[in-house]
Amino acid sequence: MTRTTFRPGGLILLLAGLAALLPVAASAAPTASETLSTVSERSGFLRTGRYEEVPALAAAFQARWPDRVRTWSFGTTPEGRPMQVLAVTASGAFDPAQARRRGLPVVLVQGGIHAGEIDGKDAGFLALRQVLEGQAAAGALDRLVLLFVPVFNVDGHERFGAWNRPNQRGPEEMGWRTTAQGYNLNRDYLKADSAEMQAMLRLVRDWDPLAMVDLHATDGAQFEHDISIQVEPLHAGDEALRRAGRQWRDATVADLARQGSLPLDFYPSFVIEDDPASGFEDGVSPPRFSSGYFLLRNRFGMLVETHSWKPYPERVRITRNAVVSVLEQMAAHGAQWRRLADAADARAAELGGTTQALDWKATDQARTVDFRGYAYTRTPSEVSGALMTRYDESTPQVWHLPLRDQVVPALEVTAPRAGYLVPPAWAAVVRPALEAHGVAFRPLDADWAQAPVAAFRATAMKFAAAPSEGHQRATLEGAWAPERRDIGAGALYVPLAQPLARLALALLEPQAPDSLAAWGGFNNAFERKEYMEDYVAEDVARQMLARDPALRAQFQRRLETDPDFAADPAARLDFFYRLHPAWDERYGLYPVLRLDQPPPGAR
Repeated sequence: MTRTTFRPGGLILLLAGLAALLPVAASAAPTASETLSTVSERSGFLRTGRYEEVPALAAAFQARWPDRVRTWSFGTTPEGRPMQVLAVTASGAFDPAQARRRGLPVVLVQGGIHAGEIDGKDAGFLALRQVLEGQAAAGALDRLVLLFVPVFNVDGHERFGAWNRPNQRGPEEMGWRTTAQGYNLNRDYLKADSAEMQAMLRLVRDWDPLAMVDLHATDGAQFEHDISIQVEPLHAGDEALRRAGRQWRDATVADLARQGSLPLDFYPSFVIEDDPASGFEDGVSPPRFSSGYFLLRNRFGMLVETHSWKPYPERVRITRNAVVSVLEQMAAHGAQWRRLADAADARAAELGGTTQALDWKATDQARTVDFRGYAYTRTPSEVSGALMTRYDESTPQVWHLPLRDQVVPALEVTAPRAGYLVPPAWAAVVRPALEAHGVAFRPLDADWAQAPVAAFRATAMKFAAAPSEGHQRATLEGAWAPERRDIGAGALYVPLAQPLARLALALLEPQAPDSLAAWGGFNNAFERKEYMEDYVAEDVARQMLARDPALRAQFQRRLETDPDFAADPAARLDFFYRLHPAWDERYGLYPVLRLDQPPPGAR
C-alpha cells in the first residue's frame, strides 16, 4: 500500500474520538475485575501494555474460567520469552484429539505478527472476555475451540517505542515489525527460518485449525474505509473450499457493516504507489504470507487489516467486532466447513498428474468501484522533489476507481504422478522443511540403480542482487525431462498421495514463488565450479572439429546465424566444453527429481 506522512492532527483526532468509543469497553466493566482488563482498556485505549501482561492475563482468564480456558507456552523466542496461547471452549475439548473426535472446528486467532500493529492483542482479550461473560457470540464456545495467540512476534513487541509506526495513529508506544533476529514473520510461513515460526507450525500441526485469522493494521493512503477482509481459499485452492471461503468473507464483511464499519473485501493497495487514480487489484498472496499459506493445507486463512489512520480506540473496537464475527460464523458453519476441508484433504491426495496453479495474478479486466476517500492533490514535494499525494481529511470524496479482481493462474505445472525424490546429498536441506510443515515422506532403504525419473535442468539462472530475509533468492528457467539416474539409499520419497500435496508442490517445484529453490536453498547446484582453461579449450576444440565433420558443420552454422555467439570468445569455447566428457553434467541440475511411479524400498 502507499505510504504518507504522519500528521500531528492524528493525535487530536484520536483524543476527540475517545468519548464516543470508550462506552464499548466500559460496557463490560461492571462484570470484569481489574485483572481481566488490559492496560489498553484501562488507559482508554491510548496505550498498549508490555508483553508481561499477556501471560498474566492468560493466567487470570484461566483462573476465572478454569472449565473454559487453558493457557500454555507453545514456544520460546530467541531472546528467551514464552510464546503464549489460550485455548478457549465450553466443550471441554482441551486437546487436539478430543476436538477431532467431536468434530469441533478449531479457530486460530493470531495477533502481533507485526508487533507494531498490535490491535489484535488488545481487541482479542476484550472480545474473549465479553464472549466468556456471555455478552457476545452467545453459545459459540459450545461449538468450537478458539486458540488465541495474543502476540506472535514477542521479541519484536518488546522493542517498544513511540515512533515505531510513524504512519499509524496510536497507541502511544508499540513494538517493532520484525523479530530480534530480523525476520518478518509474515514472510516466513513457508520457508520457516525463525524459531517463532517453527513453534507456530508445531501448534498448527498439533491442532490442525480449520481457520487461521491474522490480525493486522495497514499503512498507506488516507480514506474513510476502516477495515479490509481477505479470505483464501477463494480465488485459489480447493474448489469447494473456495465457495465456503467466499461465504465466510462476505458474511464477515456484512457483520462489520451492520456495526457501522466501512469494510472492504479486498486489500486497498494502489496499483501504482501513492497514486489513487491507478486503482486497485486483488490477488492471491504467495505462501510466505499467512493469507497464502493455509490454502495449501486445505484450510481457511483470513487477513484482517484495520486502517492505520483510524485512532487506536476505533481500530481496537473494529478488530474486536471482527473477532466476534469470526466466532459467530464459525459456530454457525464451522462443522459443515470442517467436513468440506476433510473432503478437500481426500481430493488433494489425488492431485498427481493434474495441472496445478503455483502462482496467481489479476487480469487487466477491471470494474469501477465507488471508494470512500478524501479530496487530494498531487504536486511536487518541496522536500524530496517527487510527486506527492496530499489528502484533505476535512473533505470526504467518493473516488470512482478501477478494481482488477479477476484472478487467474500465473504459473501452472503438471504435478508428478507419484511424487518427488530427494537424493541423499540434499536430504538434509529438504527434510527440515518437510518436517516443519508435516509433509509426509519416506526414506529409501536401498540403492535404486537407473531410476526412471524426470529431472529439471536450468537453462537460465538469475540470482537476486540484494538479500531478502537473509537469503539470496533465485529465479530459474528450464524444463522437466525424463532421465535415468542412480539414486542412493537414504534418498527421501515425498508422495503426492497425501493431504498436504499442495504444500509439497509449493516447496519442491523449482519455479514456485516460495519454493526452497526460490529462496536460494539449492544455489550451490547452480554455481559453476569447474572450468577448462582457455589454452586447453583451444586444443580440445581443434581436436573435436578435426574428428567430427558434423560438429564442424554445426559450429559453422552457429557462427553464421548467431552474431552474439560469433563475437564472444568465451561462448565459442564453452560450446565445445559442454560437449566434452570433462563437462560437469550436474551443473544446473535441480537436486530434486520427479517420479511417475513410487520407488522400491520406500518405508
